Amino acid sequence: MQAILNCDKNWGIGRGGSLLFRLPRDMKFFREETAGKTVVMGAGTLRSLPGARPLKNRTNIVLSSSLPDSDAAEKGYILVRSLPALLEKLKEFPREEVYIIGGGSVYRALLSFCERALVTKVDADDGADVFFPNLDETPGWSIEKESEPVSDNGLMVRFTTYVNSAAKPL
Repeated sequence: MQAILNCDKNWGIGRGGSLLFRLPRDMKFFREETAGKTVVMGAGTLRSLPGARPLKNRTNIVLSSSLPDSDAAEKGYILVRSLPALLEKLKEFPREEVYIIGGGSVYRALLSFCERALVTKVDADDGADVFFPNLDETPGWSIEKESEPVSDNGLMVRFTTYVNSAAKPL
């Protein structure tokens, strides 16, 4: 299982219910990496997607205690009501094909189960109000590989893969 995200230099991932940056190269990477796989998100992330609809060509799992069952049935995503129910549901999918895509509380709840984190680091500070844990300071996490800086929509970014030597089993 892996987390996938972009963040500013302070590990900020969002502000006001939206992403901080519009990054075409990062979005292309996200689409290619998650296509045909399983993505896990919270209700806020689902609401932030175009039309508040699940992502196409993926199995979408939403962790929410408040969304109605009818919304999941109508839009075609799997709704789970609790973290224990989510962890049980994830056992049905190949672990290497599960991607945690946000928001902040979902990342925090599942990070210890992730073997990898695919982090697009943006060399900017955009006043985030939601943050991802700083993996450079989190025990067990280390950089496996990192790209040279590249420009994406006028911002310098690095595509970084972290590995977790202490990932918990599901």
